[in-house]
Amino acid sequence: MSSTRFFLHGIPIDKFSLSEAVDRVIHALEHRTPLKPLLIMGPNAQLITLADSQPRFAAALRSADLNVPDGISIVLASRILGHPIAERVTGGDLMEQLCIEAARHNLSVFFLGGLPEAAEKTACKFQTQYPRFRLAGTYCPPRGFESDPFECTRIRKQISQAKPDLLCVAFGAPKQEIWMHDNCPTLPIGAAISVGAAFDTQAGLRRRAPQWTHRIGCEWLYRLVREPRRLWRRYLIGNTHFLWIVARQYGRELFTGHHGDRSLAPSTMQR
Repeated sequence: MSSTRFFLHGIPIDKFSLSEAVDRVIHALEHRTPLKPLLIMGPNAQLITLADSQPRFAAALRSADLNVPDGISIVLASRILGHPIAERVTGGDLMEQLCIEAARHNLSVFFLGGLPEAAEKTACKFQTQYPRFRLAGTYCPPRGFESDPFECTRIRKQISQAKPDLLCVAFGAPKQEIWMHDNCPTLPIGAAISVGAAFDTQAGLRRRAPQWTHRIGCEWLYRLVREPRRLWRRYLIGNTHFLWIVARQYGRELFTGHHGDRSLAPSTMQR
C-alpha cells in the first residue's frame, strides 16, 4: 500500500476511497494467512495532534497497514500538501460497509467495546438488516480494564476462542489504537479496525451529526455547538495546533523543493 500513501507529520495516510478500502480489506481477509493481522485505523486532525505528544500512540498509528482519512481536515491538508485525497472515509462508515461485505463473503465479525449494550444492539441491528451476517461475539469491558490484568486476559481469551475474521474495536482514541498495536499481532484474527463511537451511534445511544454536515465538512462545528464544554478544547485549541503542523510541513517541503513528492516519506516507515 506504500505507493498510495503520504505522510502527515510522520503519520502515514492512505489515499483510498471508501469502496477501495473495503475491497482491499475484504481481499486480504479472503486470502488470510497466519501472518500478522491487518490493522486498520483512521487518523483525523485530533489524532495527528495527539500523536505529536504521545509517542506510544504515534507508534500505533505508524504500525497500521491501512490508515483511512477519517476527517475533512485530513482531506484538506492532503490537498494543500500536494497529495490530494478524493474523499473522507470515516471509521463508522468503513465498519458498516465491511460488515455488509463480510456477510456476503461468509466472514465473521467480533464487536469489542462501546457503551454498555451498544455492541449487542449493533449486532442485532446488523443481523436483522443483513441476514447472512456472522457474529463471532461481543464484549464490553468495564471502565479502566487496561489496568486490570485479569480483564485484559479475559478479553484476549474471548477473542482467541472466537477467532473472528474482523475485529471491531471501540475503546475511543488513543486507547483503541494502542490496544490494537499491543495485542492484535498475537491474536488469531484476520484484521482489526478502530471504530470509536460507531457502536454507540449504530445502537442509537449517541446521536451522529446529520449527513449534510458531512457533505459540507462542518461536522466538527455541529458537535462543538451541541457539546461546547466537552469539545471546545479539542476543536479550538487542537485544530489550531493541527493547522500549525500542516503549515510547518508545507513550509518545509516548499523550502526543500519536495512539495507533493512521495519520496519525502521517512524510509523507516515504508511498508
